[in-house]
Amino acid sequence: MLREGIASVLDGQPDMEVVAEAQDGMEAIEVCLRIRPDVTLMDIQMPGMDGIDATEAIRKSWPEARIVIVTTYKGDVQARRALEAGVCGYLLKSALRHELIETIRQIHSGKRHVPLAVAREVAEHCQETALSKREIEVLGLVAFGNANREVGNLLRITEDTVKAHMKAILLKLRANDRTHAVTLAIQRGFINLMK
Repeated sequence: MLREGIASVLDGQPDMEVVAEAQDGMEAIEVCLRIRPDVTLMDIQMPGMDGIDATEAIRKSWPEARIVIVTTYKGDVQARRALEAGVCGYLLKSALRHELIETIRQIHSGKRHVPLAVAREVAEHCQETALSKREIEVLGLVAFGNANREVGNLLRITEDTVKAHMKAILLKLRANDRTHAVTLAIQRGFINLMK
């Protein structure tokens, strides 16, 4: 429905035309590299491969690609990942009605677009130490209600190692407890419970 709505709005613009659509990350790569659109709108949340990984793959083969990430996530982690992947714009779904057309025109003219709320999140956390891949795995399992022993069994590490990871996570996120750490990690985009 979202794709259809966006396509309808864009087709109503005299200077825009929807040239292709894709249903998942792999199809997005194939279509984008074959058609080479002026601007690509890429959802972060897609089946098979997320939009950031698809963006990295596209830009590896076509560095000039102008890609705008469209997402519900304003957390700094996803935004930073997207910017590092080479997106030209970051657009929140909640702002599509007001910013979509102008953002596409900005990106097409060679400018960049990052919403102020997202830029603030990135700036606020830019000096912080990021969670390691293992800490994200641990926290993801904790988010689903697993105790330290269960997390250890699932990751094939000791319970003491899980406790050490949790201690580091709490410190890095400045969280009061496990629940607070999970909440902060979801807000900032370290973990996604929809996967």
